[in-house]
Amino acid sequence: MASTTTEKMELISFKLCPFVQRAVIVLKKKQVDFDLTFIDLSNPPEWFESLSPLGKVPVLKVGKEVLFESMVIQEYVDEVTPPSLHPKDPLKKAMNRAWMTFGDDLNILQFKMSHATDQAAFESFRDEISGKLARLESVHSGERFFNGEDFCLIDAAYAPFFMRLSLMKNLCSIDFLDGFPKMQAWSKALLSQDCVIDSVVPELPSMYQNMIRNVENGYLANMA
Repeated sequence: MASTTTEKMELISFKLCPFVQRAVIVLKKKQVDFDLTFIDLSNPPEWFESLSPLGKVPVLKVGKEVLFESMVIQEYVDEVTPPSLHPKDPLKKAMNRAWMTFGDDLNILQFKMSHATDQAAFESFRDEISGKLARLESVHSGERFFNGEDFCLIDAAYAPFFMRLSLMKNLCSIDFLDGFPKMQAWSKALLSQDCVIDSVVPELPSMYQNMIRNVENGYLANMA
């Protein structure tokens, strides 16, 4: 894949983070040669605190420069490794960016749901996610990916969310996509992509299970 930069990229990562995974998917899809450095966010190294303005991952190092925020990193990688994964039409591209931001809320809600401490809180988060999935169902192309048959940047943005819903389904026997046929098909298509499969560490399922089990008074802890 042709690149317009000669600087080798380094992505600073946390193994469980869905926002990091977004960036890895794009790097893998574009076949970029990059280094991946894992840190423990609960005990970050001193150098990370001075590197990341927000104290969060992902952080992308490009030579001496630093980029942060997953969507910004996705956009940068896409721009320097043509052809673009965005739709060519400016309006469609802008709409994709808007729905990518919509996906940020889903990742956050999914995390909160996995940490719910009682049934009422869990069901509240689940219902909010279901409402947002209904909105996505109404705007999705109905084909393999969000816009049609081509894998785009927005598909990379949503794949981590669907992967975690799949993990939760396997662990807790709860199907969050029931009643959303487009979302079911989209999830299946995304999770079968090599760039998605290879974007996580092999131990992610066990790490995710341990995370749920270790939530103090967690509602899902006994199901996982």
